[in-house]
Amino acid sequence: MARKKVVKKVTKRKTSKKKLIRALLSGDNIVSSSKEAKDFYSQRLFGEFIGKKIHYSLVEALYLVEKKKIEVYKNSKKISFSELMEKSKRIDKKISMKYIVFKDLRDKGYLLKTALKFGADFRVYDKGKRPGKAHAKWILYPVEENKEMTWHDFSAKNRVAHSTRKNLLIAVVDSEGGITYYEVGWVRP
Repeated sequence: MARKKVVKKVTKRKTSKKKLIRALLSGDNIVSSSKEAKDFYSQRLFGEFIGKKIHYSLVEALYLVEKKKIEVYKNSKKISFSELMEKSKRIDKKISMKYIVFKDLRDKGYLLKTALKFGADFRVYDKGKRPGKAHAKWILYPVEENKEMTWHDFSAKNRVAHSTRKNLLIAVVDSEGGITYYEVGWVRP
């Protein structure tokens, strides 16, 4: 009896690999005008639309580089995560601590935006809430565990949160990168 050779045709399934966002570092700014950046902004709200470009904060760019969603270039040279972190440290001495907090909350589904005009580090939107459709729930201040915060500092931060109708969220980062969050809100007796 003759054996019949069975040949199966194997077809490779094409995977749709998304194109990475290409952004440029110029001074303190990380900017992209690509279609991918605009699409990603619409979906995940990373960056801020200014003119026809998306401007990323340092922590947003670091997060997106680490998550392999964006590539940052300076003078046609691609910058690695560690190079971008080192450049960011020259601009903002507290960037490492801010990044740890940003990453933790963003990974948990919260949306963080800068809050410089409020005198804070971040505005934090509750899960599923979007700027323009809802207000941020918290004003966030990351602080290092070994740094002292006076009652005056605490009172000033609380006053800013209260005047913007948000709760104060303090993220205390320990030496191992662990984070403890403290929420301060106002209560009417």
